[in-house]
Amino acid sequence: MRLHLLRSAAALALAGLAAAPALAQQPANAPANASANAPATAPDQSETARFNAFLEQVWQAEVEASPQRQTMLGLKKDYDKWNDPSEARRIEDFARGLKALATLRETFDYASLSPDAQLSWRVFESVAQSDEAAFAYRNHGYIFDQMNGQQSRLPAFLINMHRIDNVSDAESYIARLNGIRPLMDTLMAETVKREKMGVMPPKWVFPYVISDAKNVISGAPFTEGEDTALLADFRAKVKKLKLAANEEQALIAKAEAALAGSVKPAYEALISLMEQQHARAPVEDGIWRLPDGDKYYAERLAYYTTTDMTADEIHAFGLAEMARLHKEMEAIARKVGFKGSLKEFMQAVQNDPNQFYPNTDEGREAYIRDSVAFIDQIRAKLPEYFGMLPKADMIVKRVEPFREKSAGKAFYQSPAPDGSRPGIYYANLYDMKDMPRFQLEALAYHEGIPGHHMQRAISGELKDIPNFRKYGRFTAYTEGWGLYTELLAKEMGFYTDPYSDFGRLAQELWRAARLVVDTGLHHKRWTREQAIQYLLDNTPNSEGEARKAIERYIVYPGQATAYLIGKTEILRVREEAKAELGNRFDIRTFHDVVLGSGPVPLSIMRENVENWVKQVKAQS
Repeated sequence: MRLHLLRSAAALALAGLAAAPALAQQPANAPANASANAPATAPDQSETARFNAFLEQVWQAEVEASPQRQTMLGLKKDYDKWNDPSEARRIEDFARGLKALATLRETFDYASLSPDAQLSWRVFESVAQSDEAAFAYRNHGYIFDQMNGQQSRLPAFLINMHRIDNVSDAESYIARLNGIRPLMDTLMAETVKREKMGVMPPKWVFPYVISDAKNVISGAPFTEGEDTALLADFRAKVKKLKLAANEEQALIAKAEAALAGSVKPAYEALISLMEQQHARAPVEDGIWRLPDGDKYYAERLAYYTTTDMTADEIHAFGLAEMARLHKEMEAIARKVGFKGSLKEFMQAVQNDPNQFYPNTDEGREAYIRDSVAFIDQIRAKLPEYFGMLPKADMIVKRVEPFREKSAGKAFYQSPAPDGSRPGIYYANLYDMKDMPRFQLEALAYHEGIPGHHMQRAISGELKDIPNFRKYGRFTAYTEGWGLYTELLAKEMGFYTDPYSDFGRLAQELWRAARLVVDTGLHHKRWTREQAIQYLLDNTPNSEGEARKAIERYIVYPGQATAYLIGKTEILRVREEAKAELGNRFDIRTFHDVVLGSGPVPLSIMRENVENWVKQVKAQS
């Protein structure tokens, strides 16, 4: 689904908001006879029930085709298997999606459905259209990179997702270890094929991948010393089963054999291939160098933002937001009595040792402890701002050492629907210089509460909406929500320290800078060093943060543009609703409306809020 830009001056005039391109209300792909706000005729309950049953059938078929998704959902079917990453399976999955869309259009009457079922129809079509646009570029992504590379994702999946509640689960874990060698063979064959097509990561990516791969096979049973991460994880999980000593040891011996016989040769082969590809890898950074790179980038921007904004428009919006945020940050500098320029204030904050935790285990523990404290404080105020609250718990955890060198700054992992796994805010504490105190609050609110945990846990707990909507991923919505809640936390009374409020603005400035550097890299053909220097010149972040961020944007094109675009639209819609309703506006209900449909394109989020506004006005 694409949102059509309204570029007139009137569309940009909403008081208090930056002049971002406004987003249209009517989904571009709604059926021709459809109203975005109400069914054309009285809903047919039997037709709606039949339609919802069809959506569930489609969802179950998708889950059935993905053993790893089953595990992420807390299911233990195909618990001993990995996903099939082959080209043949991807074509099969795509064909299944096309068939489902055709069945939907041919079998059901949109006008007879309930309003919520009509919403599901439009979301389903939106997903199908995005999948169709992306399919042409299915071989343009990098299989092995420092951000989402399979060399790290496979062990992280076993450690974080594969529960061991009984001996059968342990045997399934061992089976997955044994399955890594054939899986890696398929992945390596795919990456060789892509190289022949002209799709390779930049040269600097390969040392990260090689380092990750070596970390996976360092330690017992591969080398002397402490257990490798996978063996330590397996041993700890089996120990909790409290089996007889001989039974426990037999399982551990099987795991060691699988690690030695499957994981080690798989990773050794990967290291060899990565070393070979490194020697002939390209030095250019942006995806403009790939086959049809300009079209691929346009597709990525549309996919992640759910808008039709061009790269040039996104770049210009980013520059405008940078200017706005610089002014707000200057105000804080004056508030704390700083007399120099904003650039000098940024440098002073960055060089203040009081703004950093020690780069020690004690410093890392303190960072986690303080993050939990801020989350607990804001958790207590949630009922004042939300009607719906998540049942799932959330914890804060350090990124595992085997992947922390290459992993992102912070990220969130959703809880299991059955409550067996909490939501997890991961903080990357590899280098404490990259995790300053002044950013801690905003980061905790964004990744934890009221940010990603509120949105994703509530989505998974929603009743009476199709599963495909509960677990949908519209990045502008989900990441826009995370960034919106950084501001919401200020409105809730937090950031009492002006330096923390400066950190909040610095975090938003970071998201504005992403619009500039992402489009700079992939559209304007900036180099990695040019983009890094832009961040160093315009943000208070460290060189390590800037380098890691730019390297992320290079291998993850377009994704980083979704945050500020999504946040701006959520805030715009909120302020429009306030203006319409006056003292009838209720922030708790507004948030419930935004979160109550599950992830949706921004146009549908807007539509939901506008429908609520109409209902409130009608009741009055």
